[in-house]
Amino acid sequence: MNPFLPVFRVYRGYVAALLVFLSTGLAIGMTQYSFGEFAGPLQERYRWSQTELNLSLTFAFISGILAPVIGYWTDRFGVRPVMFVSLVLIAVGFALRPYITELWHWYTLSALVYAGFPGATVLPAGKIVGLWFPNSMGRMTGIVVSGNNFGGMTMPPLAATIIALVSWEWAYVTFAIVMVGLAAAVMLFLKERPRDVEVEMRRTRRTRSAASATAARAGMSAKQAIRTWAFWLTLVGLVAATFTYQGVLTQLRQHFGENGFAPAAATSAVTFIATMGIASKIAFGRASERFSARRMTVLSTGFQALGVTMIILPFGGIPLILVGIFVYSLGFGGLGALIVLVVQQTFGLREYASLMGLYQFAQIVSIAGGPVLAGRVHDETGSFDVAFATIVGIFVLGMIALFLARQPKWE
Repeated sequence: MNPFLPVFRVYRGYVAALLVFLSTGLAIGMTQYSFGEFAGPLQERYRWSQTELNLSLTFAFISGILAPVIGYWTDRFGVRPVMFVSLVLIAVGFALRPYITELWHWYTLSALVYAGFPGATVLPAGKIVGLWFPNSMGRMTGIVVSGNNFGGMTMPPLAATIIALVSWEWAYVTFAIVMVGLAAAVMLFLKERPRDVEVEMRRTRRTRSAASATAARAGMSAKQAIRTWAFWLTLVGLVAATFTYQGVLTQLRQHFGENGFAPAAATSAVTFIATMGIASKIAFGRASERFSARRMTVLSTGFQALGVTMIILPFGGIPLILVGIFVYSLGFGGLGALIVLVVQQTFGLREYASLMGLYQFAQIVSIAGGPVLAGRVHDETGSFDVAFATIVGIFVLGMIALFLARQPKWE
């Protein structure tokens, strides 16, 4: 017997999952989590204000605008070419940053990076996992989407090290080289044809070799889905839940500082929430295989609503806030995986990317509304309490909508 045979029996679905894991994690880690590492050097070089610099973050709405189109292209042309082009766009957006001389250059390149986000993150995650892991979509989606947390833990230290040893320009060039390498790996190693998956399942002696092909064809078209109550109720529910990203999470560091936390403790609290995200994504992903992603999203949002309520209660002080942080983190991390799984389970994989694109487009409401709500309330009242209380109400509305949604018949 060939002693190397077990090596070649490694399931290639894990390779596909790893590529999507890295694509999601590195894109978000380099752009969002590492943003603060570049803020100081950029301000020192160009004398931009914090407001001018931070305005580039609002260009994330471009991802929402483009998501329906990119989702349609993904369903029509496949994950691999769309993912390749998206990663190259992000790489170009990084590679040209050392040459900027004006603020509008910074904004233009930020827009270019965000244009690559949909095709490099959530759209391929749901499509590839559903194809290669039809019997374990929940847990594998949780693992793949936890790439967000991986990127958040690894890319800021990498950026900080390169900036300290060389320069911020070379940090962005390094990011660009990594993304180009990942784009090349996608073209070489990512397989997505149902026939290839069937052959691989048989090669590795996996059961139900035809399951992947069946799953890839099953489900509703986007036109069919938008005619159902399930589509609109889940849309309201998921948009409401995503107010947590820009409306709560981004404000917590400042909120903790204003409520008695030392600076290091406030930072540690936010880091704890991000770290808990890995375990939460895997746990909720696994649970969704038994109890449905829709029900688990209701639970996830409920944890967040309860946690935020504890964080803003006028009694209890820091001890109650700490309990609230733990409760909030239980639900927060799982949401990233559950959003993908709700769309998968409710409408199938037939036109998953197109439908996910529509949901991402709708999330412009939370992307733009969350920060505006939090900032306006803080400017008028001196705290985030009223804004957070309003978002808790939005969470409850979303939970009701998801609870009322019912699985449409499409099989």
